[in-house]
Amino acid sequence: MLLNLLRRWRRWRRSRPFWGGLFAVLAGSWICVLPLAPLKIMLQQGVAGIPSVLMGIVMIVLGLTAWFSPPQRSLAGVLTTLIATAALVLSNLGGFLIGTLLGTLGGGLMFAWQPHAARRNNKAGEAADAGKAESAVAASPPPTPHHDPQGAQP
Repeated sequence: MLLNLLRRWRRWRRSRPFWGGLFAVLAGSWICVLPLAPLKIMLQQGVAGIPSVLMGIVMIVLGLTAWFSPPQRSLAGVLTTLIATAALVLSNLGGFLIGTLLGTLGGGLMFAWQPHAARRNNKAGEAADAGKAESAVAASPPPTPHHDPQGAQP
């Protein structure tokens, strides 16, 4: 049962931009928590803490969006990177630079993630192609088609 659970977790994690979403959630949490810190840690007080909390919440939501709606990964990645950059100016140096760095890394990972191509199980085709393979050893295999949920054309 534990092995089955680990397999399901691994399949779920690999079918979406998991690490990008995780870094975005961590960055949003870091930026959101700092305005709530004691006065000795804070650089700014008062109304300046409101954008920090709002940007942190939006970054957390974008990280969760990447996890639970992978087709929206590009938009979530770009917005996470933009908000992390804006947090540098608007939110205590972006959570003392840690939130900005985590957000930029997470946004980049979300934007760059691509779904895996499906494996082909065509054993009959492989047997038929065995004779052709000897004559065309130097020929490169055709690209594996895969489904892109955003509908991009190759």
